[in-house]
Amino acid sequence: MPRKKAAPAVPSAKSLGQTSCSRGEQAYQYVRTAIHTGELAPGTRLREIELAELLGLSRTPVREALSRLENEGLVVNESGRGLIVTELDQSMVNELYVMREVLEGTAARLAARHASDVEVSALREIADRDAHLAGQPEQLAINNRFFHDTLYRCAHNRYLLKTLNSLQESMALLGPTTLTIPGRADSSSREHQEMVAALEQRDPDLAERITREHIRAAYKVRLTRMLRAL
Repeated sequence: MPRKKAAPAVPSAKSLGQTSCSRGEQAYQYVRTAIHTGELAPGTRLREIELAELLGLSRTPVREALSRLENEGLVVNESGRGLIVTELDQSMVNELYVMREVLEGTAARLAARHASDVEVSALREIADRDAHLAGQPEQLAINNRFFHDTLYRCAHNRYLLKTLNSLQESMALLGPTTLTIPGRADSSSREHQEMVAALEQRDPDLAERITREHIRAAYKVRLTRMLRAL
């Protein structure tokens, strides 16, 4: 659980004008963000009373927030452990990357057809930013997420975008970024450059192929880390 000293960073729920709904949203956003940043790692037990005290809330909005997160799959109720941040096993990680390869490959294909020159140029700028973040894996991870989020929007398909955004919620459960692994940051940056080049060439087949290869490479690195941790 996060330590109580982190509480001042969270606006007090007792502030004038806050409703029960906004208090529930505050609790939801706090826990969700903590999961995404890794402050609440997979397997961390979530206790209503501790979160309520941390946030200066009653237990009701915290309970509502945890129920919402459970429905979204970020939190699970395990027998004997109570509510914990969801842990992904090897099978689940494999399924996640299979779907990511299919969906992101499709997004790249559509982006090669439908993205405007301005959008492709923006994606190029994001990819180029990787070179300035060498040796900063956490910042690279943020830029990496921004790159992929931008690629999704370049596809101009609202249903694909919604599905990919949902998939990204599950990606938060994978744990620390693999960009800390020697060589992976350089490889990932190079792959991003190749993806953008395919979009600039307006080549849907090439864009999809390179993007699929990028996701497969990321999966191999992730799987290697998981196996070494066994």
